[in-house]
Amino acid sequence: MDIGILLLAAFVFGYAMTADKLDKTPFTAPMLFLGFGLLISRTGFIPGDHATEILHFVAEVTLIVLLFLDAAKTDLRALRTHHVWPMRMLLLGVPLSIIIGALMILPVLPDWPVFAVILMATILAPTDAALGQAVVTNAEVPERERRTLTVESGMNDGLALPAVLLFASLTADVSGDQGVNWLVFGAKQLILGPLVGVLVGTVAGTIMIAAKNRNLTSQTFEGVGTLAVAAVCYLLADAIGGNGFISTFVGGLLFGSVMKGHCKFVYEFADTEGKGLSWLAFFAIGLVLVPEALPYLDARVLIIIAISLFLVRPLAVWISLIGTDASSRTRLFFGWFGPRGLATALFALLIVDKIDHEFAQPILFLAVNAVWISAVLHGITALPGARWYAKNRAR
Repeated sequence: MDIGILLLAAFVFGYAMTADKLDKTPFTAPMLFLGFGLLISRTGFIPGDHATEILHFVAEVTLIVLLFLDAAKTDLRALRTHHVWPMRMLLLGVPLSIIIGALMILPVLPDWPVFAVILMATILAPTDAALGQAVVTNAEVPERERRTLTVESGMNDGLALPAVLLFASLTADVSGDQGVNWLVFGAKQLILGPLVGVLVGTVAGTIMIAAKNRNLTSQTFEGVGTLAVAAVCYLLADAIGGNGFISTFVGGLLFGSVMKGHCKFVYEFADTEGKGLSWLAFFAIGLVLVPEALPYLDARVLIIIAISLFLVRPLAVWISLIGTDASSRTRLFFGWFGPRGLATALFALLIVDKIDHEFAQPILFLAVNAVWISAVLHGITALPGARWYAKNRAR
């Protein structure tokens, strides 16, 4: 165990020292940390029980922190008035990805219940800009396009989460009392979670503004307080039967709206420690889930992943941007650079114990295979794709 953690620490240090150089290569952080996790899993340096504990802890903490911070960074007013592209891709593109995905996957899984197929399509809908870092950080790509992909990937996981929980409850056995209990449970999760998020986010933001105005705190302590707010959103919602993750996302939206950009820590943490958390999450996925998922990578799984990456996302984005000033080239660019990342794997991990094992395991392993395949495909196409788009956009 100690040797495995030691190797991980050394790998993190090595990557941090060469990150700027690696950003100019096809080797993205998610790709490298997934691969390193898989490598460590083959050595046995981290035993299986400990690895599973690490995965669940890191996954939960990462999802809580990133949901809150991504939401808190969002300027809702500016999003409504100035950012037409990400608004369309979020409000139209995400539902379209779920609907189109389910319709295209159904013929591949004709023996599956409809709700289980929709659940699979929903888990495959969120995107992760970290897998295409060379695109969103490439100064050659116009700022509007980079901002669109960043905002969309930061928000779509929070928007997809309620649908994941809803279809997970519908996928569960809905016969008899168990079905009634599942539906009641799902309703409480989807109602109480947002209510707690609205309350905690608004009150905490108001208190922090008042403390700042009276010089009762400083930026260092504001950062600690911000993380504490995320924890309160999650734990309070969970304590009263709501969903902590939805509460965290909604709380972040309201907290950021009240703060209106005054809490610099949100941005600084997301760009530093937040990245470190995501690296650890990808390592844990590579360590625990990828070795289990690889044997299940058959023709049917590959077809579903190809449908999601090459058909569903591009078509949903294309339709969602109809009527805007986005050119055909821009729509194709956005359609391809929607990699599947942490949210896809973590959402699948979140519902694996909540639905029948017959569907839970295939959904989890399909999601994990989709993540590492997306990491490879989007990693190797990020730099040439960004350069191609920038060159043709300039013309």
